[in-house]
Amino acid sequence: MAAARHRRPGQRPGRRPAPPGLPAGTELFRRVYRNWSGEVRTDQLWTCAPRTPEEVPALADWARAHGWRLRAQGHRHTWAPLTVADGTPEAARVLLLDTTRHLTAITADSPTTVRAQSGATMEALLAHLAERGLGLTAVPAPGELTVGGVLAIGGHGTAVPAAGEVRPDGHGYGSVSNQVTRLTAVVLDPATDRYTLRTFDRAEADSAAFLVHLGRAFVTEVVLRAGADRPLRCVSRLDIPAAELFARPDASPPSTPSRPRTLADFVERDGRVEAIWFAYTERPWLKTWSVAPNRPFASRAVDEPYNYPFSDSVPEPVARLAGDLVAGTWASAPLFGQLQYLVAKIGLTGDLTDVLLSGGLLRELLTGEVLTHLLAGGLRSDLWGPSRTLLQYVRPTTLRVTANGYAILARRADLQWVVAEFADRYRALLDTYRDRGEFPVNGAVEIRVTGVDDPAWSGVPGARPPLLSALRPRPDRPDWDTAVWLDVLGFPGTPGLHRFGRDLEQALLRSFDGTRAGLRVEWSKGWAYTEDAAWADADVLDRVIPAGLRDGGGPGWDEAVTTLDRHDPHRVFGNPFLDRLLKL
Repeated sequence: MAAARHRRPGQRPGRRPAPPGLPAGTELFRRVYRNWSGEVRTDQLWTCAPRTPEEVPALADWARAHGWRLRAQGHRHTWAPLTVADGTPEAARVLLLDTTRHLTAITADSPTTVRAQSGATMEALLAHLAERGLGLTAVPAPGELTVGGVLAIGGHGTAVPAAGEVRPDGHGYGSVSNQVTRLTAVVLDPATDRYTLRTFDRAEADSAAFLVHLGRAFVTEVVLRAGADRPLRCVSRLDIPAAELFARPDASPPSTPSRPRTLADFVERDGRVEAIWFAYTERPWLKTWSVAPNRPFASRAVDEPYNYPFSDSVPEPVARLAGDLVAGTWASAPLFGQLQYLVAKIGLTGDLTDVLLSGGLLRELLTGEVLTHLLAGGLRSDLWGPSRTLLQYVRPTTLRVTANGYAILARRADLQWVVAEFADRYRALLDTYRDRGEFPVNGAVEIRVTGVDDPAWSGVPGARPPLLSALRPRPDRPDWDTAVWLDVLGFPGTPGLHRFGRDLEQALLRSFDGTRAGLRVEWSKGWAYTEDAAWADADVLDRVIPAGLRDGGGPGWDEAVTTLDRHDPHRVFGNPFLDRLLKL
């Protein structure tokens, strides 16, 4: 084999020699791997950029022969150490495969499907669909995610059918992975004992293990089903107290509103909700999306995504206070939560009442110049446009926080109970820590609601649900048709953050123990907390997580692990963390 070419001017190789005997023409360079929140950061690791899918099997054969492992890398917008572990040294026999430089093709596969390579961004995918009059019901909010990365972890948005809503052909209310009709992966061919590209139809049993694979496989391209695009109206409001929005279902309704205003009420009406509850504040930012073929009179029409500039381009006072927090002024967390709430309220509604009534540092931070900036470009509380313009609203310029993540499977009738149970547990813990003078949380709580992965929505007869999806239905609980997604955000390094994460995780495991609802982890986020680390608790890793995907019988954890091992018995596509996690 010829020596590899170096293609990155200005990136001089370090002292460690290049991997020996790479396939001819491999585009090789070195790069520090750093994930979204900075919690995973490595030495400079050898990285290559395959120009065609066919280069990947050749690299897999090379890795097997030389004792190396291959890790797919996209835009690194992730938290969990599924690609590489924090502190991976340059001496590690790990070769990163950057999919974002060349494996980015997107083409029409049929009038209702799209073929996308794994390095294409979700923003580009939705833009392509929009040009053809197509769309997806629910997708992750950031646009700079690779298709391969979203599928690997079962990426999702927020959507269930509203009251009376009939699901159109091509649409679904679960994960993006459940929209796959066909995929191509790198697997070992038993006949030749070499790695090769193999295409799996969704009706093939083995495809179910690749739809959500956690980085334990390399998928080069997929075909996704879509449906006719449905324009959406997105309404934001900040007038409902958390005590009302997250009230227990048996609580007495307040006397002032003319209609119920719990989260479940909004889900029933619109089907699509997100609640952002800034720490130490009492009025969450509630977003609801509803299907609206024509622009409502009060709505502002938009034709591009990312329509919350106050959130995407962090205002200077927020950035400055965030810097103070990271520098160690942790007790500023309540002030930071209040500032985030005020910035959102001004940017959405233009209402300055709370600013005028506030005093002290908040008034000093929200200067006339800042208020002018927030009000520039008009208000954003009522928007309307093609679905992609309202479903993608997070840019890479937003605050780089860490997050835990869980999916709570339950009956739709129990949705409000799940939300209330979480809110009570979260608030009680926050108060306990604050009474001790500790402020471990300085970000927001985010709550979304989706359906589970019904394989029929793929339109492929005989399709099975993604085996490792947090949204895989439980055969013994067909009434558990809804998932409530719970995330708590904070800055990495905050004292007590992991301990708080452990306390909350254990509380949620007690509340959602499989009796009335069940808990699964959100793969890309934080879970398995100990007192001082995430992804480290032995009981959660070895028992809780596998049990959550074994419960109810039917195919699940064991079949997925066995299938992935059979197609990559040498674990070329793996790392030590996945070796620990994905075992029988």
